[in-house]
Amino acid sequence: MNMSPGHWVRVVFLFLAVAVSLLSPAFSVAHAVLLESSPALKSSVSGPDVPLKLRFNVRIDAARSRLTLVDPEGTLQTLKIQGQDGPDTLSSAAKGLRPGTYRLRWQVLASDGHITRGEIPFTVVKS
Repeated sequence: MNMSPGHWVRVVFLFLAVAVSLLSPAFSVAHAVLLESSPALKSSVSGPDVPLKLRFNVRIDAARSRLTLVDPEGTLQTLKIQGQDGPDTLSSAAKGLRPGTYRLRWQVLASDGHITRGEIPFTVVKS
């Protein structure tokens, strides 16, 4: 069977496209997914000071990420990211919290260049 040069180019291109997609699954699933948090989703914690820690499935750019606390009245407070225990982790602290239901909103820049957002509701109880 005799194939034209144009046909061979298409076959090689198709082969390379399939090989690249099979060999690089990390690029297709590299968006940040929250694996664990402290406080945990819908948990109760003792106040008034609450340490915060979020761990993701990929490397996070802490300098371009953001943590915001929403108090029971709906007031927003931007929290300072204190550092990274590892490349996939963000840490902070919320101080002086009164009893009530709070929401920790997070926005992170993942290693794939995509921004991911989420929210962790939790309740502060008297210590």
